[in-house]
Amino acid sequence: MKRQCYFFLFFFSTILLGNGQELDSLILELESNMAKRTYYDSQKEASIQRLLEQVNENTDPVAAYNIYDEVIEEYRYYSFDKALEYLEKNIAIADDLGRADLSNKAKLSLSTLLLETGRYKESIDALNEISKSSLGEELIDDYYIALKEGYGGLSYNTTVQSSKKVYSNFYQAYQDTLYNRLSPNSEESLRLREKQLRDQRLLDEAFVVNQQRLDKVDMGSRNYSLVTFERSLLHELEGNTTAQKKYLILSAISDIRASVKDNASIGSLARIMFAEKDLDRAHRYINFSFDDAEFYNSQLRFVNIANSLPMITKAYEQRSERQKDQLKKSLVYISILVMFLLVAIYMVFRQLKKLRVARNKLKEANDKLNQVNQQLNLSNDDLKRLYTELSEVDKIKERYIGTFLNLYSEYITKLDVYRKLVRKYTNANQTQALLELSKSKQFIDEELQIFNKNFDESFLHIYPDFVDNVNQLLKEEEQISLENKGQLNTELRILALIKLGITNSSRIAKILRYSVNTIYNYRAKIKSAAQDRDSFEENIKNIQ
Repeated sequence: MKRQCYFFLFFFSTILLGNGQELDSLILELESNMAKRTYYDSQKEASIQRLLEQVNENTDPVAAYNIYDEVIEEYRYYSFDKALEYLEKNIAIADDLGRADLSNKAKLSLSTLLLETGRYKESIDALNEISKSSLGEELIDDYYIALKEGYGGLSYNTTVQSSKKVYSNFYQAYQDTLYNRLSPNSEESLRLREKQLRDQRLLDEAFVVNQQRLDKVDMGSRNYSLVTFERSLLHELEGNTTAQKKYLILSAISDIRASVKDNASIGSLARIMFAEKDLDRAHRYINFSFDDAEFYNSQLRFVNIANSLPMITKAYEQRSERQKDQLKKSLVYISILVMFLLVAIYMVFRQLKKLRVARNKLKEANDKLNQVNQQLNLSNDDLKRLYTELSEVDKIKERYIGTFLNLYSEYITKLDVYRKLVRKYTNANQTQALLELSKSKQFIDEELQIFNKNFDESFLHIYPDFVDNVNQLLKEEEQISLENKGQLNTELRILALIKLGITNSSRIAKILRYSVNTIYNYRAKIKSAAQDRDSFEENIKNIQ
């Protein structure tokens, strides 16, 4: 019995671990695609531009209409304003030609566009301009779908109960009409069936229907994004957050690859991350979603995001403030520790000095018993050597204490200048100038240059042969040559910090003000150039 229990515990823990690893992999894939958003958008723009280049002054109006129809499909989920612009052009072309069929098709497309952006009343108005009797058989289903979705949206969003009942009746009527007209295996019929099962909480049956739809679509298409998003809703209802996140991530990746700006997945994912206290991702995802909604000009998405963005942003900013406060406290603690360290170093030097004196005296006494004259000469030599060493130690100590005090004094002076400048701008009510001043990175960049210069000079003063010693550990073709012998490059500064005992990449990144990934890349690059890659950093620590 115990063995069976252990087996089941092992089995379920293995499943959970596998799911966690899959989710982590998908999150990395999502964020990789988020970083490539500009690339996917440029492909979309290039595709649209190739279509528009086919239209010129001599293009037949019907041919221009068909090309614009393709352009509208490209813009439909990418830019509402652009899609609307070319729809209005097609309506104008159809009216000029007196082609009711083309006009109906364009107006039906306009109604669908308005629906997808939450403009339900305008969509119904556009449909009312179409005569049902003049529609071709191929457009009738789309006409009923648009009416169903329009009245469904109005019913959901209205607060007037009498109007809600009217809209709901229209919605139900058009839905019943569609059930009778549509093929049972058509996408719209399956979608209606899945929604009905979802509303009735018949989740197992709904998953079966969703899988039928999912088998028909490919990653990177709008339909794939829609089906996976609706699958995430089913997992949400069954309380499976891991699976819900998985399909939201797949939906978001598909949206990004297809340059779909009218999306909901990444905003929903941001809300889950916020609930799980992952503020960094929640903040990054909700802002990504907001940028897409702003680019697309979607009223519906703005409303959805508006419910989450302030809450996530406020929590993110509050955490940042707490981190700043913690950093200030840490700086105070570090300053106190530095003071204790300086006192300890001073005491150690005093004890070392006393120990050396005692040893010399003992050696002198013993040597006097054997040979006084020779011991006097040896003692004089030892005293000279000791004096030289102590002089060098004193010089180094004085140099670094002077450097430390000078830097502290300069920073205090700069802070005072900065304080006076802020007070000046504040008294003069020059808030814009003050804002521009706070945005500038020049001050940080200059201070970073000063820090690097002082670090390089101080380190090379202690280890003047450091660069040569490093080159001895590198392959001949990979050895480092400096234009300025008194200045280290980034790789050498990283190695210098490792020599000083700072081996953690996060600490090195904070000191040199690089990202952790950049430090990892530099360390991997310099290790690949080493004669002995495995023991390279240990050899660096042993440089004298």
